[in-house]
Amino acid sequence: MGCCCNEDDEDDILKTLISTTTTTLAGTLTLESASAVISPMNSNFSALVCRDILRAIFERLDARDLARSACVCRTWHAVASDRDILVGAFKAPWKLREVVGSPTSTSFWRDNGLGRFAISHKLLRGDSLASLAVKYSVQVMDIKRLNNMMSDHGIYSRERLLIPISKPELLINGTCYIELDPCAKREVAVLYLEGSPVPGLYSLSGRTATNRGKRRVIDSMRRSMQVDESTAEYYWEVSNGDARAAFSEFSEDLRWERQANPL
Repeated sequence: MGCCCNEDDEDDILKTLISTTTTTLAGTLTLESASAVISPMNSNFSALVCRDILRAIFERLDARDLARSACVCRTWHAVASDRDILVGAFKAPWKLREVVGSPTSTSFWRDNGLGRFAISHKLLRGDSLASLAVKYSVQVMDIKRLNNMMSDHGIYSRERLLIPISKPELLINGTCYIELDPCAKREVAVLYLEGSPVPGLYSLSGRTATNRGKRRVIDSMRRSMQVDESTAEYYWEVSNGDARAAFSEFSEDLRWERQANPL
């Protein structure tokens, strides 16, 4: 089996674990003997540090219990941090077929609530927040919050929007891609209802969009700021591609000029 315990000892170990525990009326487990304590540090219960047995147990835990188990000791942490176990716990509640990609931090796997997922919608001519909210049965405010949008006009500077998932059945047998969206500035498991992700468009480094996306953002900034293209591009560069920071920087400079040169 490749287990750190001998095969002949496994039955004896499990019998010891079973015989030393009883179920109380409250549904909790206690020990018949006060001196016997189930602990990874107790050599009498070597099953609790056997990686094969731990793996078999951890594969049945949900994401939060798995995260708690990882805090017990180094051995438990090593087993509970295995990618296959983490992904399995992440997928289980929603019956996902596959999760592609790796998050920037393993803490991503600890929360597999519905809010961790989103639908990728490629923006087309005529799309609006209101029409998308109706199409996907969600609230406009939820779309704006997920995409880090301050106003409805933010839709014109993007190539896609992340849409909250209101129907969990959409995830069944689906494939999600772990992506760090550069506009939304958040890492989510993205579901593509049509097609598949464009390679390199939403990478884990995710700070810069494609050249086409950059031009659309700068054009939108130029119109909103009522400045020329070189000025809009300057504020884009000094803000590291963050449109909101660019507007803030522009507003601060404009306020300073008005104070320095009052009419």
